[in-house]
Order: sequence, then C-alpha cells, then structure tokens
Amino acid sequence: MAARSSPARSALLAFLAGEAGGGALLIAASALAILLANLSPGTAAAYHHLLHAPLGHTLSAKLGEMTPHLWINDGLMAVFFFVVGLEIKREWLDGRLSDWSRRGLPIIAAAAGMIVPALVYLAVTRGAPDLRSGWAIPAATDIAFAIGVLALLGRRAPLSLKLLLTTIAIVDDMGAVAIIAFVYTAGISVAALLAAALVYAVMLLLNKRGVTALWPYLLLSLLLWYCVLLSGVHATIAGVLAATAVPIRATPGAPDAADSPLHRLENMLHPWSAYLIVPVFGFANAGVAIEPDLLAQLAAPLPAAIALGLFLGKQLGIFGAIWISVRLGIAGMPRGATWMQLYGLALLCGIGFTMSLFIGGLAFPGAPQLAEEAKAGIFAGSILSAMAGFLLLRLTPLHRDHDSIQQAQAGEIAADGDVYA
Repeated sequence: MAARSSPARSALLAFLAGEAGGGALLIAASALAILLANLSPGTAAAYHHLLHAPLGHTLSAKLGEMTPHLWINDGLMAVFFFVVGLEIKREWLDGRLSDWSRRGLPIIAAAAGMIVPALVYLAVTRGAPDLRSGWAIPAATDIAFAIGVLALLGRRAPLSLKLLLTTIAIVDDMGAVAIIAFVYTAGISVAALLAAALVYAVMLLLNKRGVTALWPYLLLSLLLWYCVLLSGVHATIAGVLAATAVPIRATPGAPDAADSPLHRLENMLHPWSAYLIVPVFGFANAGVAIEPDLLAQLAAPLPAAIALGLFLGKQLGIFGAIWISVRLGIAGMPRGATWMQLYGLALLCGIGFTMSLFIGGLAFPGAPQLAEEAKAGIFAGSILSAMAGFLLLRLTPLHRDHDSIQQAQAGEIAADGDVYA
C-alpha cells in the first residue's frame, strides 16, 4: 500500500510552489524578450533571426520549413499541453474536481470568466469584422503567472484562494483546449486524422488492458503528435488527447503513489514544463516592439479590446459568478477568504499571458501586424490585472481567523479534505 503524503509533501502544495517558481521564470524570460526587441535595431533583428531562422527540414506542408519558433510553439508546447492534460485528468478523477460539490464553483466561475471577456472583446471590435477571430484571446488565464503573483503575497494569501485560483485556471484550460481544437483549425486532412484516431484507440486499449509501463504511452504520444500535426488540427491538441489515455490509480491523500502511472509521469514532466518550456515559450513570443506613443498603440481597436477583455471582462465575469453562486447557495464561500480577497482573485485571473499569446498566434496567422498588436493588448491587460490584483490583496484586511484556518487547511489538503464552508 502506498504511503500517505504528509502535509509538507502534499502534491498540490508542491504544484502551487512549482507554478510560483515557473511564473517568476516566465516573467523574467518575457522581460528579456521585450528588452531585446526594443533595445536597438540590431538586437531586435538578432532576436527575430534567432527565432525564425530556417532549420532546413519540413514536417508539414502547412507549416513549411521548420524554425526554432515553430518547434517551440508546435513541439515544446505540445509537451506543455500534455502536462496540462495530465493535471486536468488528475484533478477531475483524483483531486479538487473529483466530485460535483467541488466542481461547481470553479466551473461556473471559469465559464463566466471566458464568456464575459469574449463579449467585451466583441463589443469593442464590433466595427472591425477582420478582428472577430481574436475573440478567444482574452478568455484565457495564465496559471503560472497568476500563482506567481499570488506567491509574492506569502502567508497573506489564503490557501483556499490559491486552490480556487488553481481549479478555475484548470477549468479555463479545458475551455481553451476546446476552443483551439474546434475554432482555430482549418484545412483538415481526413487520412491523417484517421491515423491519429487509430493511434489514440491503441493507447486507450493499452489502458483498458492494464498496461502501466510508461514507455508505450510516450512513444505512441509522439506518433499521435505527428499525425495530428499532419491533419491540420493544431499539434498541441495531441498532448491533451495523449494525457487522457495515460492510466491513473486514484490515491486520495497520496497523489505521488509510485503505482499510479499518471501521477509518476506528471511528477516527472511538470518541472520541465514549469521551469523550461513555459519560460522558453515566453521568450519566443513576448518580444513585442513598443511604439514611442504607447498610449496610441494601446488605443487601437485590437489591443484595447484584448486589454479591456482581460482586465474588465475577467473581473466582472469571475467575481460576479462567485457572488451569485454563493448568494444562491449553489456553492460555499471559500474558508478563510473575504469578499475583497475574492475580488482580488478575479483580478488576477485577468493575467492571460501564455495561453493568450498562444491563441493570439492562432487567431491571426497571416497577419503579423495584428499578432504584434494582440501582444501589446495581452501585456497591457495582464500587467494591469496583476498590479491591481496584487495591490488589492496586499492591502485588504485578512479574515479574522486567518492564521488558524491556514494551519488547518494545510493538513486538509494532504488528507483530501474540503476547504469550502
């Protein structure tokens, strides 16, 4: 029988700590990219040449000759989405989303937090039909960046707030994956799609037959990625599909059990995703040129729509959904959190960054100028949300029983307890 983890070794607490460290690296890598893109014409040219230099080989006629930028966005990010898929499956079957009493509030809040920003975006761009394809850009939440900001608050941030932010972001990831799969896909190759379906079926069969060795799933995941790449569906979707086929053994209280293949694989890959892949993606995609007239740059319809969607849409959607859910008795109030802290959490969910940058690249594939404008809006909305959320959470009074509740909840997380009232 697997040993139960102590509170200090809780996989969820370790996950939050890992996301916090990964968020700090993401911020640093993105800041370096912005610096190189604006330091001088020479450094900007060198930065873009490094990312877009042809490497002399082609994997897909649709993508053309591969470059470092393509390998990062279509290759490394498939691994990131694979880890996202593992996290979603773990949370859904063996974690904070494992029953409907826990799923309710994050699902409602995340859904409202995607719908309202999209509506704000469409309202701002209603006079520009060529910008409609970017409606999903402000719908995303960057879990690493948001948890990183929350970590700067130390013990002032209630554990229930961190857990709610994590679960909302995970549900948000589900929505983002669905959007990428069904909205930003064109030119489908039926033969390649059938081949991908066959590979996926073999993975599910291995799972059903009780195969727990990781190497067959990893090899078939690579083959699945290549088939999806050729199909016209974005290759990163293969990562999420492959993750759903990896076997899991439910282990409440001991989510690092050695006999659960999914938990072993997630523990093995998560540091690589948080500390390497996401920062590298940030470096490769954050290098936006800042115009001398910054306000005029941000006032253009596309950046303004994205920034307002992230900053206003997210806080209105998420906080409004939480307030209505608690008032109507649909969900309980997170223990140890105040309404002002929940509002601060809603602000932090306006940090789109990684997923927003990713969707921005898919929304305007043949319009580099619009892709650059989208980056400016993503930065403005994300930074404004991060600063406003941090300041509100830093200055707002704590719950009157803050210290005692935090100590109790640390033990409840390891024991798979409930942190809602």
